[in-house]
Parts: sequence; C-alpha cells; structure tokens
Amino acid sequence: MTEPITVDIWSDIACPWCYIGKRRFEAGRAAFAEDPSAPEVTVRYHSFELAPDTPVDFDGSEEDFLVAHKQLPADRVKQMLAQVTDIAATVGLTYDYDRLQHTNTVKAHELLHFAADKGRQLEMLERLMSAYFTEGRHVGRIDDLAELAAEAGLDRDEAAQALREERYLDAVRADQQQAAAYGINGVPFFVIDGAYGVSGAQEAATFADVLRQVAENREASSVDA
Repeated sequence: MTEPITVDIWSDIACPWCYIGKRRFEAGRAAFAEDPSAPEVTVRYHSFELAPDTPVDFDGSEEDFLVAHKQLPADRVKQMLAQVTDIAATVGLTYDYDRLQHTNTVKAHELLHFAADKGRQLEMLERLMSAYFTEGRHVGRIDDLAELAAEAGLDRDEAAQALREERYLDAVRADQQQAAAYGINGVPFFVIDGAYGVSGAQEAATFADVLRQVAENREASSVDA
C-alpha cells in the first residue's frame, strides 16, 4: 500500500490567513483525492505564535492591537481587516472583527496538542478558529478553552487539567523551534512530505497541483529504484 503523503502545517489560531489557507488547502486536498489512484494525505498542525507577547485579556479591539503592534495608521488597519474579511467570505467564512476578542494563543496551541493525542486535532482546530474569528469567543483562558474542547468531542475536565499542568507546553515550544530551523517566519506554512515548502494561503488549485507533483515524483523515484 502506498504510504500517505504527510502535510505538516504551521499556523496560529489568531491568524486570519491561516483559516483561509485551511479552507483552501482542504479544497485542494479534496480535488487531489478525486483521482482514485491518489495516495492518502495525512495532515498535522503545528504551533506558531504571531504575537507571543499578547496578554491573555487584551484591553482593546483587533484594530487597536494592530495599530500598536504593526505601528500602522488606523485607516490602513481598517482597510486591511475589510480586505481579509472579504477574502474569507470567498471560502465561506464570516469574520466578525467587532466581536473578536484578541488574546494570547499559547494555551490554545497546548489544547491542539492535547487534541492530537486524542485523535481530534483537526476538529479542535476548526472549533477554535470558528470560535475566534466568527463567534467572538475567548480562546486564551483555560475554562473557555475547556468548554470549546468539550464542543469538539473531548473531555472537558481532562482538557482543563492538561492546560493547568502545561502538559503540552514543551510540544508547543518544539514546534516553534522546528519552525525556526526551517526558516519559517510567517504562517500559514505547509511542509509536504518533509521536502516541499508552500508559503501562504495559496489557491486550492495550487495545493492540488503540489500534491499531484509530490505523488508523481514518488512514482518516478520508485520506478528509477
């Protein structure tokens, strides 16, 4: 049986382009899978913090944060948020920056590692991103995260305990160290079969083409061998 193609994705829950990239990658993966001879694709998400110095309870809006963090004028930030909101809508996402609660994401990343151990990382990531960008939920506090874990099919108390104990913090830091080793300084970033890097929220067709190229390269290598 053909080994699955592995796709390792570095992203941050608070990254609007990561959610868009997630949707586009999923569409590209689905298009690739339409070929009955295509290998399976295994997806693993990895931690990347865009703003690790953000407080858990940030006092202000997303616009306030970006004005201070990016040192950009407010009018430019408004334009940026409107643009990304429009692009998100093209992949079926409804961003609501008026309700969004900006926060530190390290605990959310710990929760994703907990979910991965339980075989529900993809479900947990979707729940976190939807909660953050479309529902105005808080994704930085342990109790709020435990509630979202339960909504993703995980045990609420077990998730909360893992977060309190920082059981997965080392795993988060290991992901960040690997990102640095790869030279990743922006997300989303996709590493396919450990050899091919794709940066940014590319179109679905681009992801499908890359997966096909990887499969073709594998086939050619096996013939040469």
